[in-house]
Amino acid sequence: MNVEKKYILDKETAARKIKRLAYEIAERNYDTQLVYLAAITQSGMAVAHLLMKELKEISNLYITLIEVSLDKKNPADVVLSLNTDFTGQTILLVDDVSNSGQTMLYALRPFLQYHPRKIQTLALVERTHKTFPVNIDYVGMSVATTVEEHIYVEFEKGEISGAYMY
Repeated sequence: MNVEKKYILDKETAARKIKRLAYEIAERNYDTQLVYLAAITQSGMAVAHLLMKELKEISNLYITLIEVSLDKKNPADVVLSLNTDFTGQTILLVDDVSNSGQTMLYALRPFLQYHPRKIQTLALVERTHKTFPVNIDYVGMSVATTVEEHIYVEFEKGEISGAYMY
């Protein structure tokens, strides 16, 4: 089956969105010294690396990157690349696309055993309908889709080369 890709984001626009998201993070966390970027494995990590680079250029925030590993089809087991006490800390959960909200909801679970100061969420692309109650705090782009449509973000050499819907 050959499915035509409908591009919704190009490389230049994606770079501008990452820069804008970094400024929003810096502005909303002006009273914070340390932010844990908790990135969902693979694509979320790629977005987090780009955000971290921008944040280092524009702010004095100290960023610690954590990889959040889970099976998106069966997200019961969530593994963090760093085990520490997140009490009183600021956590920013990052993924490339927020579809149903399920992945983000399960990815938050390990942090809830502590008492973080605040937890924020970020998605480069957000679909406008959710089946799980997750609000995305930082959104690069919001797209109305049908249940059958999917959104994918493409990466090339550590940069976002585009995003498409099919």
